[in-house]
This record gives sequence, C-alpha cells and structure tokens, in this order.
Amino acid sequence: MGWGCSNDDTQTVVNFTELTMQDEFDTDGPPNPDIWNFDIGTGQNGWGNNELQYYTDRPENVTVNNGYLIITARQESFEGSNYTSARLVTKNKFEQRYGRFEARMRLPYGQGMWPAFWMLGADIDTNPWPGCGEIDIMENKGRTPSIVSSAVHGPGYSAGQAIFKEYDFVNDRVDTGFHVYGIEWGPGYINFYVDDVLYNQITPEDVTGEWVFDNGPFFLLLNLAVGGTFDGPPNAETVFPQSIVVDYVRVYKNNRVN
Repeated sequence: MGWGCSNDDTQTVVNFTELTMQDEFDTDGPPNPDIWNFDIGTGQNGWGNNELQYYTDRPENVTVNNGYLIITARQESFEGSNYTSARLVTKNKFEQRYGRFEARMRLPYGQGMWPAFWMLGADIDTNPWPGCGEIDIMENKGRTPSIVSSAVHGPGYSAGQAIFKEYDFVNDRVDTGFHVYGIEWGPGYINFYVDDVLYNQITPEDVTGEWVFDNGPFFLLLNLAVGGTFDGPPNAETVFPQSIVVDYVRVYKNNRVN
C-alpha cells in the first residue's frame, strides 16, 4: 500500500509515507494510554448488535506481551454476561481525516467470533451514528476463516444496508497467520486492501445516501465481539478463549506529491 490513486486528467499522485501514528506494541503491559481508551460494559442492547460480551480493561482480556497486542474473548460469568472481551478506541487521542490506516494481525476462529478493525466519525457525540459515518476496514465471521469483509455505513446506508464487500483468501486462513488489513482514504474515495491487494473501492457514486467521509477526522477501534447479528452466537464447537493478536497499527498522512 505504498501508493494511492493516480488521476490521469490532473496527474495528481498521492503517497502515504509519512507516519502520523504507530503502535508497535513493544512495551509489555496495558496498551499505550496516550493512544488507546477502553469501552467498558455491554452498551445498550449489546452495543446495538445484540452482542453477548462484557468489555473490560482487565489484562485477562487485553494486554501487550512480547511485541503483540492481544485481545482475548473468554467464556465466563462477569457482571451479568457470559463472555468477556475488550474494545480499544483512539477517540479524543488520535483522530485523522484521510491517509492510510493499517494493522497486521492474526484473527480468532469459531462460530460467534467477530473481530473488527474499524473507524467512526469523531463528531459522533454531536452527529449520532450513522450520520457521523463508519468505515469497517476489516470484519470477520469466525465460522468463515478464509473470508473477511469491508463496509461503509452512513445516512441511508447503515446496518443491513451498508455498502459491503468480501475478500476470499481462497487458499489461506485468517487464524493461522498474520495479514495486513488497511485502507487508503482521500477526498471522494476509500480503497480497501488485504496484504497490499486492492479489492474494494468506494466512492460517492457507490453509496445510497449522503457521502459523509470528507466531513472531518475519524478515530480507530479494535475489538473482538462475541455473538451478535453479524455471525450469531457461539455454538458447541466454539473453543474459548480466542484472541486477536496484533503486530502493529500504523497510520500515514495523505500527501499530494504533485
């Protein structure tokens, strides 16, 4: 993902080489508090998706160890829920409009596992979802370990009407090795990548409502949900604990070269 878009009419070339945020997870312990906040609890109605987990900031659910961020879903009774996990957000700590946003990670496996690397508009408190916009860089249904998906949500195209596309690894799996999931985002476009392969581009012509992705900065989220509307609940074959293992998160500025 070294280079972005080239417009033949104007010869505008964009690159993404200037780092604006990176977390290499090289300090053991809790995640870097200068970058990450925690969402705690169940949210209302399972964060709006009927999810089953209780998000905590406990080391049992989220820790940095040996160069990796590890987010772990566990089957346990905790604060009225039967599962625990973690959700990290950069809200009010790191927010950016446009650029390249990527993470290298290994995903969990099993029905009911719902790992996600995604973004929300930073104005969400005054412009409630979906008006703020949502960019799903990577989501995975734990029962389909060779397929990930990307999506955008906005006014008129949210939840089940999101603009959505899948990527099939065909001869590989998301839970047996690391892959890089990312976007390159600029005015009027969002390009989605897996391991430097461009598999989806979304522009204002692709959405069925207002394009809200030029309005302002977004923040990042990394979480592992359990159950919910995306993949359904765990079943008898789902093994716990399950983890997302993150090697790094890096964000680059959108630079116009000429």
